Amino acid sequence: MGWLDWLFGGGNAKKDAAAPRVASPPPISRPPYFAIIDVETTGLSPKKDRVLELAVVRVDQGGNVVDEWSTRFNPEGPVGATHIHGITQADVANAPLFRDVAASVVPYIAGLPIAAHNARFDLAFLRAEFRRAGWDLPWLPAYCTLDGSHHYMPDLDRRRLVDCCWSARIPLNDAHSALGDARATAGLLRHYLQAQGRARPHPALLSVQNDARGVVWPAGPSRAPLAFLPDEPAPARSRPIRVTNAKPKQPALITQLSKLSLVEVLDEGAPVGSLTYVETLLDALEDGVVSEDEAAALQDLVEVYELSDADVADAHQALVLALAHKALDDGHVSRDERTELESIASSLRLSGELVPKLIAEADAARATRLSAKLGPLPADWALGEPLRVGDKVVFTGFDGRERERARLERRTQELGVRLLGTVSGLTAMLVSDGSFAGGKLARAQELGTRIVDPETYAILLKHLQPAKAAAPKPKRAARATTTAVAGSTPVTVQTTTSPGAIRAWGIENGYTVGVRGRLSTELVQAYELALLDAQKEPAGP
Repeated sequence: MGWLDWLFGGGNAKKDAAAPRVASPPPISRPPYFAIIDVETTGLSPKKDRVLELAVVRVDQGGNVVDEWSTRFNPEGPVGATHIHGITQADVANAPLFRDVAASVVPYIAGLPIAAHNARFDLAFLRAEFRRAGWDLPWLPAYCTLDGSHHYMPDLDRRRLVDCCWSARIPLNDAHSALGDARATAGLLRHYLQAQGRARPHPALLSVQNDARGVVWPAGPSRAPLAFLPDEPAPARSRPIRVTNAKPKQPALITQLSKLSLVEVLDEGAPVGSLTYVETLLDALEDGVVSEDEAAALQDLVEVYELSDADVADAHQALVLALAHKALDDGHVSRDERTELESIASSLRLSGELVPKLIAEADAARATRLSAKLGPLPADWALGEPLRVGDKVVFTGFDGRERERARLERRTQELGVRLLGTVSGLTAMLVSDGSFAGGKLARAQELGTRIVDPETYAILLKHLQPAKAAAPKPKRAARATTTAVAGSTPVTVQTTTSPGAIRAWGIENGYTVGVRGRLSTELVQAYELALLDAQKEPAGP
C-alpha cells in the first residue's frame, strides 16, 4: 500500500531497529484468521524497486490482533524517496537482506488468507522479493480492503487507507511505516468483519478463507538467489543517491488533483478495475508531469492490475475530462488551465486534439446541468430574445456602481453565462449603464451587438433559459487582408503577438481554432481589432 497513501497521513516516526521485531500480546487460544501485510518500498515498480520494510499483523475471526511481526531490509541499493517513507540509507545499512529472512516470513502467512490495502501492489512486491530469494511461491489468496471499501463504504470519494480509516473512525498512527499501516488495515478489516451482522457480507471476504486452506507452501528456496529479476534491468550502481527536495509551487488546476474524486473519474468512463491505477497516477501527476521513472512504474502497475491498452486509454481520458469539468466550475477555462490540461494530456500520451474536444464536452455537460431546472419564460415576456446558459456577455461602464457590477458579474458566472472581456461577433450582449463610451461600446455598435442596461440584464438573468442545442456553424466568408479602424485609412494586419497567444484568445472568444497549422486571417484580424479596442478603453470600466 505505502506509496498510494503517502499524500495524507501522520508523520514519519524514526524506527531505530533494523532486525525483525515481534510485538505479541500474552498467549491466547484464538487462532489467527487473517494475515494483514504492508510494505514500504523504494519505488512503484515491483520489477525494479525493492521492499524496504515488511509488517505482518495477524488477527482472529473477529478481527482482533493475535500477534505482529515486522522488519526492515537492506535493498542492496538506494532507498528511494525518504521524504515519503522516512527511511534513510543509514537506517538500512545493517539491516538483513530479504533472502536471509524469507524463511522467517513464511510461518506468519502460510495457511492464512492475506489481506492488504491495495493488495495487488503489496503482493506483487512480496512475490518479487521471494522470487529474487530463490523461492517459487504458489498462488496466494488475498482480500483487498481497498476493493472491499466499495462494498462497505460505497459513498467515499477517494479510497486511500487514510480515507477509509477516517470513514470507519480507525486511528492511523505512524502512517507510512509498514507496521503502522498494517495495524490500520487490520482495524479496517475488523470493521468489515464486524459489519457482517449489519450489512450483506462481501462475497470475496467469505471465499478467501476457504481458498487459502488448499495452498501448499514450499519448504524453502528451490534455486540460488538472483541479483535482479531476469526481466528487469540491472540497477545503475553509478547513479548518486539523491534526496528529493520540497515540491515546487504547483499551478492552480494541478492542485485540484488531490481533491478530485475517483467517483468523478469513474463517471467519466474509467473502467472500475483501473481505479487503483488512477489513484497512483493522481499521486504521480501532482508535480504536473509524469517522469520517465514514474511512467515505467505505472506501466508495471498496468501489468499488476492486468489492464488492457483500452482500459488505460479510457482511464487517462476520463481523468483529463474530470479535470476539464473542474476547470469549468467557474464557467470559463483560462489560458493557464488549458495549458495545464494540455500538459497532463501530453504526459498521458493523449492526442493533442483531445483537450479542445474534452473542454467542449465538459462545457456542454455543464450547460446541460445548469439548464436542467430552469423554468419557462413568463406569459407576458416582452424583452425579446432571452439570455441563455452559455451565452457570452461583456460588461462596460458602471462608473460609481462598481459593487453592482461585481454582483452581476459574479451571478452571471454562477448561472453558466460566459463573461468575456472583449466584444466579438459571438457576443450575445453588452451590459452598459451608459456612463462610459469606450471601445467596447463602439465595437458593439459596429457589430450590431445587443446593448442592455443593468436593470434589463438583471431581469434577463432572473429568467435565464436553457442553452440552445448545438448546431453546425456555417463557414463565414473570408474577410479582406486589411481592416479599417474608424476614422483611419485601412491598415494591413501585421501582429507581433505569438500564434499561441492569438490561438488562446480565439478559443476564449468562441472562434473555431485548430491546434496546429497557420492561423486564419480572420482570427488574426479579430485579435488585432480587440487589441486596438483594449488600448483605446481605459482599464476598469
